[in-house]
Amino acid sequence: MRIVVKIGGELIKSSLENISADTVKVAAENEVIYVHGGAKIVNEISEKLGKKPEFVVSPTGSRSRYTDKETMEIFEMVMAGKANKKVVEALLAKGLKPVGLTGIDGKLIIAERKKVLKVKKDNKIIKIDGGYTGKVDKVDPTLIELLLKNGYIPVIAPIALSYENEPLNIDADRAAANIAGAVKADILIFLTDVDGVLDKDGKIISKIPAESVDNLREQVGFGMEKKILATSEALQMGVRKIVIASGKIDAPITNALTGERRTVIAYE
Repeated sequence: MRIVVKIGGELIKSSLENISADTVKVAAENEVIYVHGGAKIVNEISEKLGKKPEFVVSPTGSRSRYTDKETMEIFEMVMAGKANKKVVEALLAKGLKPVGLTGIDGKLIIAERKKVLKVKKDNKIIKIDGGYTGKVDKVDPTLIELLLKNGYIPVIAPIALSYENEPLNIDADRAAANIAGAVKADILIFLTDVDGVLDKDGKIISKIPAESVDNLREQVGFGMEKKILATSEALQMGVRKIVIASGKIDAPITNALTGERRTVIAYE
């Protein structure tokens, strides 16, 4: 089975031991690809360098990082460096064969640079320069396939290459969805800091039909809303099963595959 696992930056800081230990078991029987975030690590380093992170809000209410040239340099340094290598080091410590990459390497991920952003400011919708933010246009799975064929575990940071050969900041959840679609993954797992998609009473919704996933976007918080959007995109690209589960528990990938503390989104 081919599995794409997306891990958030908070888990890089707190839960790599559990995740990497479980990967030993899972990777013995499956092909595993990692995609990681790291926004909080980027924020911390930016602050230390005297560059205060700047965020914008879209007309629909989604909050995202504004990536000017200096921020992109920090983002690239931290995501491709500190965040990526922490995951690689944790997997190496368990005797595995991880290879750290970004979407730039081998032109793995090509994205369209956003020339203009529409943002909400002072209750008005205004247009600003798009900076170095991109939307994934295509994924070339050739390098990933080569690594998997030779027993390696790709560990991919969410930096894409623009058509002008510039680095771009891309959303890690949507990067994972696009990669899962391109490599024809059997399952896409989002490991996060909660047990899954929660209902209004805070209880896990264990199963969600793929046909109704878009209806959830207005009912969940911002962080989960992005995962639901990425889930919808993955389904459109042919991924048949997506799981959202906690990465903070013991054996988190095994739980996401077969456990009870998870949300499974699939076609019925």
